[in-house]
Order: sequence, then structure tokens, then C-alpha cells
Amino acid sequence: MRLLKQLLAVGAVGLVGGQAVVAAEWDTVLTLVIGMATAVLSLVVYAWIVRRTEKRAPEEVSRRGAVAATVRGLLIGFGMFAAVIANIALLGHYRIDGFGSAAGPVALLGFMAGAAVTEEVIFRGVLFRVLEERLGTWASLLVTAPLFGLWHLSAGVWGSVAVALSAGGLLAAVYAATRNLWVPIGLHFAWNYAGAGVFGTDVSGQSAPEGLLDGVTSGPTLVSGGEFGPEASMYAVGFGLMLTVVFLWLAHRRGRMVPLRNRAKTPAHI
Repeated sequence: MRLLKQLLAVGAVGLVGGQAVVAAEWDTVLTLVIGMATAVLSLVVYAWIVRRTEKRAPEEVSRRGAVAATVRGLLIGFGMFAAVIANIALLGHYRIDGFGSAAGPVALLGFMAGAAVTEEVIFRGVLFRVLEERLGTWASLLVTAPLFGLWHLSAGVWGSVAVALSAGGLLAAVYAATRNLWVPIGLHFAWNYAGAGVFGTDVSGQSAPEGLLDGVTSGPTLVSGGEFGPEASMYAVGFGLMLTVVFLWLAHRRGRMVPLRNRAKTPAHI
């Protein structure tokens, strides 16, 4: 029951915030404000519902060390995307035709913040974490990674599979290794914002205002990601899988891998 309550609480914030962003029609100030408000409210509601349903302090979103953890995630996410786009460019399938707009990156700052925070709270803060308590780290990862891919199914089957492989497992592994939501939130935001806000590419098959650069991708889907964006390229999948292994190794080394629990001793109120 607590899983359902937490999903409904945070999901309601994400739904309302998403609809408000659509209604704003990419107005720079409105999109920035609504997106940031959605991000903050998602965290506040998550902390509140965890205290209410689990009777504990939500340490995974503690403000202590939050800035440093988020910055680490930002560096990993931006570095990963930059590596992907560099490899695509080396094959001649990404080019820069000049600068984009000044307003687009500002609006995207809010939009991507709202999306990244809401999705991380739902998929890692609620789904992965709660399922991990009963199923263990490995099984929870294998369940939630495909679900994260299905969340992006509207933009195409291959894109959905690529997201599951490159991001679904990676973000869960990052959470397992760090035991906070700040690092995966930073990574998720930086990846999305680097794509749309900086390099001017599509993100998850969605068009957006012009980013800082007027970027153009071309060529085979496995190389450039096609209409889905670089997330669907073989480079994104490859780098994502490699980093997933690294963070799972870190989680194991730090003693943070959760084993499958004895069903007879597992509470049934999930």
C-alpha cells in the first residue's frame, strides 16, 4: 500500500506540473518557474509521504551534502553526454550550424529540472527503493530498468530499449552506490539539459526550443540515435552499460547491495 500511496502522491505533482508546462507553451519565464516549482514540490511531497507511510526521516533527500552530491551527478551526466556527442561527431553525424537562442536554454532549465526530479523520485526514490527492500538490488534493477524504458515508449520501441539499457540500469546503480537521490537527479538533469539545452539535439524523441547551439544529427539510428536523439545511439547504450557496471561495483564494494530477503520475514505492506 505504501508503494501505491507514494506513487500517487508524487505522480500527482508530476502530472499537474507537466500539464502546466504544456499550457505555458514554452513561454520562457513561465516554463522556468513551473518546472522549478514542480521539482521542489516533488521533493517536498516525497519527503512528506515517506515520513507519513514509513515513519522515518527521508535521508535519501537530506539537505546535508545535497549540493556536492548533485554537482557530482551533473559532472557525470554532462561528461557522459559530451562523450557520446563527440563520438557521433567524429563519424560525421553531428555538426553545429551556429548558435541557437538565448531564451530556449532558460526555459529548458526549468523543464528539464521538473522532469528529472519527478522521474528520479518516482523510479528510484519510490519504485526501485521499495522493491529493493523485498527483491534485493539485482532483481529490483531488472524490474525497474525496463519500466523506465517503457516510460519512453511513445517515442519508439528502439528508443525505449536504449533508455532501459543506458539509463534505467545506470540511474538505479547510481542510487544503490550512493544511497541518495541527489546524484541520480544531477546525472539525469545534466544528460537531458546537455542534449537539448546545450548541444541542440532531440531528447527522448521530443522536440524543444533551440538550445545554446544549433546542432544537427544525421545518419543511421544506431550511430546518431535518429529522431529519438543521441540517447538511442550505440554510444549512449555502451557508455551507460559501462557506467552501470562501475556503480554496481562501487555499491558492492561499499556493502550497499541488498540481498533477496526471506519471504517469510518480509513485511507484506509494500
